[in-house]
Amino acid sequence: MNTLHSPVATLAHGRLKPLVWWLRGLLGASLLAGAFASLAQGTPAPVDPAPAATETPEVRNSDLDAPLFYQLLLGELNVGAGDPGTGYSYFLDAARKQHDAQLYRRAVDIALQARSGEAALTAAQAWSKDLPDSLDADRFVLQILLALNRPGETGPVLRSLLARSPVAERNDTINAIPQTYARVADKALALKVVREALTPSLKVSENAAAAWTTLGRMELAQDQLAPALESVRQAQAAEPGSVFPALLALELMERGQKDAEALVRVQLQASPPSAANGTTVALTYARILLDLQRNAEARALLERLTQAQPDLPEPWLLLASLQVQDSTSHAAATASLQKYMALARQSGDERSARGLTQAYLLMAQMAEKQKDFVAANAWLDRIENADEIMAAQMRRASLLARQGQMAQARALLRNQPERRPEDARLKLVAEAQLLRDFKDWQQAYEVYGEAVTRFPNDNDLIYDQAMMAEKANRLDAMESLLRQLIATKPDHHHAYNALGYSLADRSVRLPEAKQLIEKAVELAPEDAYIQDSLGWVEFRMGNVRRAQDILQSAYVKRPDAEIAAHLGEVLWAQGQREQALKIWREGLLLSSDNETLQGTLKRLRVQP
Repeated sequence: MNTLHSPVATLAHGRLKPLVWWLRGLLGASLLAGAFASLAQGTPAPVDPAPAATETPEVRNSDLDAPLFYQLLLGELNVGAGDPGTGYSYFLDAARKQHDAQLYRRAVDIALQARSGEAALTAAQAWSKDLPDSLDADRFVLQILLALNRPGETGPVLRSLLARSPVAERNDTINAIPQTYARVADKALALKVVREALTPSLKVSENAAAAWTTLGRMELAQDQLAPALESVRQAQAAEPGSVFPALLALELMERGQKDAEALVRVQLQASPPSAANGTTVALTYARILLDLQRNAEARALLERLTQAQPDLPEPWLLLASLQVQDSTSHAAATASLQKYMALARQSGDERSARGLTQAYLLMAQMAEKQKDFVAANAWLDRIENADEIMAAQMRRASLLARQGQMAQARALLRNQPERRPEDARLKLVAEAQLLRDFKDWQQAYEVYGEAVTRFPNDNDLIYDQAMMAEKANRLDAMESLLRQLIATKPDHHHAYNALGYSLADRSVRLPEAKQLIEKAVELAPEDAYIQDSLGWVEFRMGNVRRAQDILQSAYVKRPDAEIAAHLGEVLWAQGQREQALKIWREGLLLSSDNETLQGTLKRLRVQP
């Protein structure tokens, strides 16, 4: 008999319970997910299994004759007694004799729970060979091979799965492939195997879009951005209205691939927001536009979406968040929020509950701007979600501070109960943020210092304290904290960038500043803000043309008021006054109160 080397725990409710379970015909209720987790602990590159297959053969109790009954009883008793190897052998032998999928599955489960991947693979392969029409068997073989980090052997079984998947479900199978292979160590090999397996699907019009998108996702996982973009083009050529290539294009857009945005727009034209397929893409596109601070475009898209799908809640909330920022649109924002709140209350799910909290905070924010503090507090009183109470308390603290009661505002935050371990940190960060909002840099620096003392290994807190040290003109402290952070976390690109930019902005130690920023660029080459720092240090060093090229590239990638300030100054210094004024005006539209931009205009005595 075969022997497994890792015992499983004794069954909790007595050795005969599995037998009863069998007699009830419930063996098909597999413990596959937990078993894979156990197996993964002993393998170099575990992979979470795909959802269990729907295939569930009918239990034929009449076949459970006395010899089979006795064999299964012995199998379960051995497993329960801590001898899974013997139990596995009984079940595998019975499965081969009975040609029964449930018995094969039980053998696989026993092996997986005992963390014996080879035994599990043997049982799954025997199952696949014995019952060649079983998709379940092939799925088990595929997942076990991946859990054993043997992706090179998965080609035949993947091809078999694709060929035998029902036509109506084949695209779902193809779309699941990137997640199935996501944790494989050798991603290049995984892509090669999948590409070979998908070659027939690339030539079938119904499957080509899904197949190309899958290849694009696996290319993206290896940071092969240009090939991934080409895969999106191929997918979209096969099916212009498909949502899957467009969602991949949106991910590439976030990664700085400029041409990806045009592919998103192609999908929106082929499947506009009024269509079901257009909603997901339009919403995701709007969020990215918001992240890029392209608010006018985001607002126009959301307005079209709310008109096309007026009963969809989320676009109303996103649109309201933009309208709140415009002092002339408070009536429109109120209408959008009321529409959202009505729809969210009808929905009643957890996501809507979180959205309602955001809506109440936005209503309170508008009331606060209008100095209607009673109404603002009334909106905050509506928040019931315990996880959002701190956000409400922060808004209450802001209301108190705006009324000249900063001490009471800080006390409100300090006295908030700590229901979870992380609440202590959250309270200190909220207090520091409140002080930052009111430009009390020294006090904010001290509160961050208190937080760092309590949480000394929190790199984010150290970084935030360094930023407040600079604002408080404690430059030695800032440099000390950033160098401490770089020593602790050598890949902290923000720390390199912040220190380099600070030196460059003060025109001191410029060669060192450039070296620090170039290190940040090396660590985060797609970060537009770091590129802005590099352009700024080049300008400070007199390399004006190079500075202009870098800053223009950064501004195209991420239109931002601070980048506009620097690019405008470089253009101004070269005598390109009209172009500089144009960039500065755009920057003011993006953020009229940006300190860097306002400081630049004041220093140069410019009225844009």
